[in-house]
Amino acid sequence: MTKTAWVFPGQGAQAVGMGLDLVDVAAKRLAEAEAILEKSVIDICKDEALLNATRYTQPCLYVIECALADLLTETGQKPDIVAGHSLGEYSALYVAGVFDFAAGLKLVKRRAALMSEASKGAMAALMGFKRNELDAKIAETDGVVLANDNSAGQVVISGTPEAVDAVIAGTKTKRAVKLNVSGAFHSPLMSDAAKAFESVLDEVAFNDAAIPVMSNIDPTPETDAKVLKARLTQQMTGSVRWREISLGLPEQGIEVVVEVGPGKVLTGLIKRTCKGLSLKNVATAEAAQSE
Repeated sequence: MTKTAWVFPGQGAQAVGMGLDLVDVAAKRLAEAEAILEKSVIDICKDEALLNATRYTQPCLYVIECALADLLTETGQKPDIVAGHSLGEYSALYVAGVFDFAAGLKLVKRRAALMSEASKGAMAALMGFKRNELDAKIAETDGVVLANDNSAGQVVISGTPEAVDAVIAGTKTKRAVKLNVSGAFHSPLMSDAAKAFESVLDEVAFNDAAIPVMSNIDPTPETDAKVLKARLTQQMTGSVRWREISLGLPEQGIEVVVEVGPGKVLTGLIKRTCKGLSLKNVATAEAAQSE
């Protein structure tokens, strides 16, 4: 039997107009989300400025990804492993049954608020570099870390503006792009926000996962509730080890990877990292219902 992984994108995958086709087929989910967010997800997704604000980006992605996953489940589909990139890990945990939709959305809402309030630091995406040179430059530069290890040729660094600039200036790359974010996500500079969020996480009961989860800070498939919560606690300040997650998929016998959510970022990264996997994208209700 073919083994399948569902993967869920994070912030940056959003697109104006996403989710509009879910109005009829996911009305209950959208209403539940509006009650929690006190704002319509559909209205946010029509407004570029709102959608690109961290406070709203993350909840909207979570709602749409979970709704699409629900539609896939209704067709009889079920993954053997799940994983999500940063915010996407919350969608993965929902699909794995670790918490229900509302509990997950409340967590995401608080996470997004804390991250949007972070005002220290900078982030930059680097493409086309020699990995040993980049690693050495990061190691010798105080105040910067590898935030997203996306693939062999694409990473994101995070830290103080001065440290980020120093790494960019001291590393030969094909391209370096500063990201439009409020803070240094996935770095020690998020420690205050992470500490505040930890108390929120403590109040939420986690279930053992019905489907193994490959976490950002530890790609080893896991189902134990305590371990999954501990991993999520570390996620805000820890690196997203997506390259290792990608490499781990074929090791777990995965043959098909379905990216559930807007865009094709994750399948693109996986394609560059692992050859031979069948890659699919479910970004619309029609795609979910036709699987």
